[in-house]
Amino acid sequence: MSVKIVHRLMLTLLLGALFVSTATAQNTPPLKRTVGRTAMPWKMKELVKPPKSYPAPEYQAQGVHAVFYDGVAWRGKPTRVFAWYGVPEGLKPGEKAPAMVLVHGGGGTAFAEWVRLWTKRGYVAIAMDTCGVAPGADPNARPRHSNGGPPGWGDFDSVDAPMTDQWTYHAVSAIILGHSFLYTLPEVDTKRIGITGISWGGYLTCIAASVDTRFRLAVPVYGCGFLGDNSVWLPEFTRIGVERAARWLELWDPSSYLAKAKTPFLWVNGTNDFAYPMDSWQKSYRRAKGRRLLSLQIRMPHGHGGAGENPEEIHAFADALLKHGKPAPRFLSQEMSGDILIASFDAKIPIVRAALCFTRDRGAWQQRHWESVAIEFTSTGAIAAPVPADATVFYLNLIDSEGRTWSSEHIARGDP
Repeated sequence: MSVKIVHRLMLTLLLGALFVSTATAQNTPPLKRTVGRTAMPWKMKELVKPPKSYPAPEYQAQGVHAVFYDGVAWRGKPTRVFAWYGVPEGLKPGEKAPAMVLVHGGGGTAFAEWVRLWTKRGYVAIAMDTCGVAPGADPNARPRHSNGGPPGWGDFDSVDAPMTDQWTYHAVSAIILGHSFLYTLPEVDTKRIGITGISWGGYLTCIAASVDTRFRLAVPVYGCGFLGDNSVWLPEFTRIGVERAARWLELWDPSSYLAKAKTPFLWVNGTNDFAYPMDSWQKSYRRAKGRRLLSLQIRMPHGHGGAGENPEEIHAFADALLKHGKPAPRFLSQEMSGDILIASFDAKIPIVRAALCFTRDRGAWQQRHWESVAIEFTSTGAIAAPVPADATVFYLNLIDSEGRTWSSEHIARGDP
C-alpha cells in the first residue's frame, strides 16, 4: 500500500472519529437561517472569462500538466490557483473530447492520479487545489504557495470578514475559473463538461453547479447542504454562536443555491456517512431543480481514492450525458400500499438484482444498522416489496449487469 493511500486512509479515520463528539447532536434543533435568499456573491461575468494561466514545469507528474491560473483577490492581493490537467491520448487533430472538473475534499489537494483516471476514460480533466496549496517534495504534505488564497475547510471563524475574503467564496471561484480554463484547451468540447467532487468537494460541487450554468452534469459524492441541521460540524456552529452560524449558513450552505441548479445531478452517498446524513442529503437533492439520479450504498466508505473518486456509477452517468452512452436505470415512481412498497423503473441496461434496504433503528443516522434483502422484479420494471413492519427507513436498490447501484429515494416512517 502506497504512502499516499495510507495518508488518505488515516485522514478518513481521523475525520470519522470526529463523529464521536457529534453523535449526540442528532436531536439538536436545526439552526435557523433564511434559505435561498442570499444575493449571489460571485461575479459570474468575470469568472466565466478564461483566466490568465502560467505553465508550471517545476511540477512534474506522469501524463498530466501543471499550471497556475489567476484566482480572485484575497485581502486585496492577487492570488493564483494550482491545478493538474490532462488530455486523453490518441485524439486526432481537431478532435474534441468531453471534460471533467475534479474537486478534492478535506485533507486533499489537486490529485494527478484522479486526472489520469479520467483521461484514460477519454476525457480531458482538471483537478485544482482549493486551499492555496501546490505540490511539495513530500507527497503527503500540503505546502502553501506564496500566491495562495485562504486555507480550507469551512473557515467558520472568518464569517465576519468580507465575503470575498472567505474560503467558500474563493474555493467556488477557483472551480469556476478552472472550468473557464478548460475553454482555452483546443481538445475540449466546451458543451460537454461535467463536475464531480468528494466530501467538502461534493459540498463545493453543489454550489458550483448551481451558480455556473455551463456544467452539463454534476456528481457530488457525500457532500450536500443543510449543514446546520445535524451535520458533523454542529460543534463548530455552536462554538461561533447562533448569529454567526446563521450568517455562515445563509452565505455558504449549498441549500442557499441548489434551487438555482437545473443541470442533471447524480448524488452518491453511504447510509452511514459520518459527515453528510441521509436526511440532509435528501433535502439537498430535492431542492435542486434538474433531473436527478441517486446511488445510496450501505456503509459506503468515506474518502478519496477508490471510495470517492472511482465509483463506476459516476463513470456511467458521465458517459450517458457526455459521450452518448446508455442512460442509467432510473426509478419512475414509488408509493406505499399498506406494508408493500410499489415501485416502477426504466432500465436500458440489464438489471440483475434488486434489493430492499432498510433499518429498524432510530437516532443518529451514522450509527444505524442497515439490512438488505433481495426482492423480485418484472421484466417491465415493476416491483412490489414487502417492508418489515418495524422498518423506520427504507429504499430500493437496483444492481445492473456491470455491478453498479442505482437507488430510489428513502422513505421514513414515524419519527426517523
